[in-house]
Amino acid sequence: MSTTTITSTQLQPKPIPALYTVYILRSQPRHASLYIGSTPNPPRRLSQHNGLSKGGAYRTSKKSLRPWEMVTLVSGFPSMIAALKFEWALNNPHKSLHIPADKRAEAIKGLGRRKTGHLKRPRKSLNGVMEALRMLLGVKSFGRMGLRVHFFEEEVWRVWERQGGKMTGRTSKLGVEVVTDFRGASSMSKTMTAAQQAGPAEPNSEVDDDEAREKDDGDGEGEDAQEKYKKKYGIYALPLDYTPIKEYVGKGQEIFEFERQGKCVVCREAMVTGRGLYAVCSNTGCEAVGHLDCWSRCFLKQEVKRAGTAQGDEILPVKGECPTCHGEVVWGDMMKELTLRTRGQAEVDKLLKKKRRRAAAKPKAKEKGKGKAADEKGNNAEKKDAKGNQKVKPASQTIVEDSASEDSEFLDIALL
Repeated sequence: MSTTTITSTQLQPKPIPALYTVYILRSQPRHASLYIGSTPNPPRRLSQHNGLSKGGAYRTSKKSLRPWEMVTLVSGFPSMIAALKFEWALNNPHKSLHIPADKRAEAIKGLGRRKTGHLKRPRKSLNGVMEALRMLLGVKSFGRMGLRVHFFEEEVWRVWERQGGKMTGRTSKLGVEVVTDFRGASSMSKTMTAAQQAGPAEPNSEVDDDEAREKDDGDGEGEDAQEKYKKKYGIYALPLDYTPIKEYVGKGQEIFEFERQGKCVVCREAMVTGRGLYAVCSNTGCEAVGHLDCWSRCFLKQEVKRAGTAQGDEILPVKGECPTCHGEVVWGDMMKELTLRTRGQAEVDKLLKKKRRRAAAKPKAKEKGKGKAADEKGNNAEKKDAKGNQKVKPASQTIVEDSASEDSEFLDIALL
């Protein structure tokens, strides 16, 4: 019986990723072909799907469907697992329990079954995907993550808007931010097409999306083909690291390094360093610090007051107002800084460019001491001649050494 050993590094908690997204691809030659996946690096993943670098999925490897374009993207997931759950639900709306039962029943109609007995996936259509996307963003499990929807093609965005008019109830008014960026879409398509005609890399037909995701953090090939396109728009404008919250992270480091946390901004109790989870206000110039549960209760009360409804069963808020500076604080940003401070010291050092001091090796120091003593013995031995008499330095050499020593003494006095 084989046993699997789990190391401590595998169980070590990680900070909230800087970016993790679920994306929708559309084939340029055939707009009816769609693909849904997830990645922490959209530019590199698109390059892989188009064959410009290794690691693309099997379903996007057909040359007749390339190039692919990233038309829609959902960002703001707190972990890779959350993004994978959303990706699976969007790919399987006929199975996901997040989708209402009546909608699942409609999707099941007319579907055949595989040899294993499982239902086949319904054929993807742009209208169907946008409808499922709206439903998923309307449920509490995903709607309270503070997600953001990006559209890079105006045609797709208009389908999204039309679907919103058909929706009723809680899905008609989503609490997510919608961002549109249609600039440079055609230029990027031409660049990808030209790069593919120049000689695309051979697709790895055996590598599916799950396996390629593990290789997604490495350096991608085919970047030269995309350098001609100015990476200012669309997916190339997305921040792939923690740079947008660099000042926020630096502020948190200074507060707790010099123990300036003081009293909780909500309950006014003293906060002892290392005895709890303390969160910091994200607004510039505000150093309000409070207990994590105090911040949560404060923001949830504000949400109930704004909505004018009774207290719900929510545990985590979406955003709120700081009691000190009265500025808006996004819960996801606050948690990202907290997890970086408590779980991601390596990421913080890289972001703030802190160099760790290396401890001097003690054995080497002893060897150096031995070597110096040996050199002194050798110099003393050289001063003696063959008869064992002490050698006398020439007068010129003595004068030069004396003058050098006087110069060094004068330099020391001048510096003083």
